Amino acid sequence: MTDKTVLTLKSQITISKKIREFLNLKPGDQVEFVIENDVVKLVPIHSKLDECFGRVKPKRKPEDFKKIREAIEKEVAKEVLKEV
Repeated sequence: MTDKTVLTLKSQITISKKIREFLNLKPGDQVEFVIENDVVKLVPIHSKLDECFGRVKPKRKPEDFKKIREAIEKEVAKEVLKEV
């Protein structure tokens, strides 16, 4: 599949509907540009948090979401360090 777009004066591009649907991109999603040899690839960044949202039921209410977020951020950082 190929498609083309125009670079605006602000150095922005529009991703066509065909490509957005193919990559399952929604407004607010993040993408990454990966350079391999002479080719630039557009890769969607899918959030592991979004994929798992709602799967875990709280043990007690109210939850301390600040502590939960800190714990999740630490685990994500560990995963990122493993990939580097």
